[in-house]
Amino acid sequence: MAELDWHAERSDLAGIALLDRAPQDEGINLVAVRAWRIGRVRSEMARRGIAACILTDPVNIRYATGTRNMQIFTARNAPSRYLLLTADAAILHEFTGCMHLADGFETITDVRPAMTASFVAAGEKIAEREAAWAREMAATLRETVGPGVTVGMERLNAGATIALAAEGFRLVDAQAPVEMARAIKSAEEMKCVNASLRATEIGVARLRAAIRPGISENALWSVLHQAVIAQNGDYCETRLLSSGGRTNPWFQETGVKVIEDGELIALDTDVVGCHGYYSDFSRTFHCGPSRPTARQRELYKVAYEQVHHNMGILQPGMTFRDYAERAWAIPEKYFANRYYLSAHGCGMTGEYPYLYHRADFPDAGYDGVIEPGMTICVESYIGEEGGSEGVKLEQQVLITQTGIEVLSRFPFEAELLR
Repeated sequence: MAELDWHAERSDLAGIALLDRAPQDEGINLVAVRAWRIGRVRSEMARRGIAACILTDPVNIRYATGTRNMQIFTARNAPSRYLLLTADAAILHEFTGCMHLADGFETITDVRPAMTASFVAAGEKIAEREAAWAREMAATLRETVGPGVTVGMERLNAGATIALAAEGFRLVDAQAPVEMARAIKSAEEMKCVNASLRATEIGVARLRAAIRPGISENALWSVLHQAVIAQNGDYCETRLLSSGGRTNPWFQETGVKVIEDGELIALDTDVVGCHGYYSDFSRTFHCGPSRPTARQRELYKVAYEQVHHNMGILQPGMTFRDYAERAWAIPEKYFANRYYLSAHGCGMTGEYPYLYHRADFPDAGYDGVIEPGMTICVESYIGEEGGSEGVKLEQQVLITQTGIEVLSRFPFEAELLR
């Protein structure tokens, strides 16, 4: 395939998306991907003496089984779709009228209708519904793994959790086994990660080509959404695109502001894309036709230095504490507005581990080991407290046996690096 000029205005970008629309053309063995993932969760459960996990987070259900259904809706209305996972069974309790959606998934041993135990579904009878949910789940647990065992739980109504505990089970948090399982990717899984990134990069290329004075932030951000959905991605988890004075401080959500000539435009993709994998890289652009100012170039070059220094020290076997000690020292004038993390794990969403700045490690940090198979996003936000603008940059990398492989290929802005 010929080298793609991401910065050109092109009409043939959509052709590349065919690889994502037809993942079999990429040679991705999705059965192997699912087997790796469910095996990882079961292994982490066994290591902690957890006989069963009740998963309600739709991202984790998808990770463990490959099944998906109304992810945002079911995340908010829990429990309305949930998975009971044991060493031998994966019983999916599917939302009303949706049991057919699990057809053909070899990971699922049984599909049953979910009992929606929410106030919206049950009204003032919510306590009765929660008790009924707990009785039904307890019966299934006794049938599959026995009475009184340790059960890992995700987010549920307090009433449902209390009612299940009253059935005689030892309840623990399921976050540890699931997060540790997700942290290490297989080679086959990485094909899904890369497919998602390539589709997102196409969307960002279209967004960049649409930048012009007079377009609103919302209209510009919608270009990425349209491209993601058209390429069979899922959604953007955040809405982090801002321009001009709204780039400082960071975390100002996309709004109605009209972009003007000479302004910076900063974005963080946060795309849940193809196969449900997170494409997480950040770029900052300049709106012409004017040229970037010396101050804008300085901000950009400092952010670029931070990202590339921290990418350069990443290596397998490094502890989180060692990383913090060796990470780029943030200049004092940018420290107050620093990004809250130096780097973080990435898979189907942002995930374990969080790697903190040296100054934040004593209060917020925790130790661990950077391992081959982890995908890490290296972050930078550079903007003075009270400054007029800021720059957001981020790269997604894979930890290999010998160092890193850069995953995000979207180029940086030569005009801002001069």
